[in-house]
Amino acid sequence: MEIDENSLTPLFIQIAEWIESEILLGNIEEGECIPSTNQFASIYGINPATARKGFDLLTEKGIIFKKRGIGMFVADGAKEKLREKAKTNLIEERISLLVDDAKKLGISKSELIEIIRKFESWGDR
Repeated sequence: MEIDENSLTPLFIQIAEWIESEILLGNIEEGECIPSTNQFASIYGINPATARKGFDLLTEKGIIFKKRGIGMFVADGAKEKLREKAKTNLIEERISLLVDDAKKLGISKSELIEIIRKFESWGDR
């Protein structure tokens, strides 16, 4: 993980997004213990409260949970929640931009659908 202190994205959100990404990639599994806030602080040279704020964000979303006296763990179903969130973001952000751009270029709905169909074989690439 790289912390970008010059980013407009707050550090605690960078931490939360990194953990989410690692879960989606399968690098951190459901039920697995994640590094503590103090470990994050030590490794990345940040305030433990900043790391805790990122963890709290994930706890509120049901992505991680705390086992008192043991540590923080990835919740069951976290990967699926994150997939659904990513799908929603894809639709709301990227596809809406695609549709807007297609309209600006005068591409009809049927033309756009045909263009998308050409990419259905993306797994064959």
